[in-house]
Amino acid sequence: MGLPGHRRTSSDKRRRSAHFALKKSSVTSCQQCGEPVLAHRACRSCGFYKGRTVLKIASKTTPVSKPVVKKATTVKKSEAKTTPAKKIQKPESAESPSSVS
Repeated sequence: MGLPGHRRTSSDKRRRSAHFALKKSSVTSCQQCGEPVLAHRACRSCGFYKGRTVLKIASKTTPVSKPVVKKATTVKKSEAKTTPAKKIQKPESAESPSSVS
C-alpha cells in the first residue's frame, strides 16, 4: 500500500489551491430580444441561438401566470378566544418513592 513520501506543507497546500478560485461567467445579450444570456446557450426568453430559433417557447409575450392562492387571515390575540389550560393530574401510585427502602 502506498504511503505519502513527505508531509504536505502549508505553502504547498496554498500553492496547489491557488487555482481553485471561481471564475466569472461570461454573460452576453441575446441578439433578438436583448435579454442576458450565458455564452454558447440558447436564450430562455425567445429560444434564439446562433441566428436561428432552436427552442419553442410557449408564449413569448405573456408570461405564465401562477395560480392564485388565498392567504389565511390572521386573528389578533385580543380577538381570539382563549381557554384556560387544563391541569393534568398524575395518578397516585400505591407505592411512593420515599416509602421504598
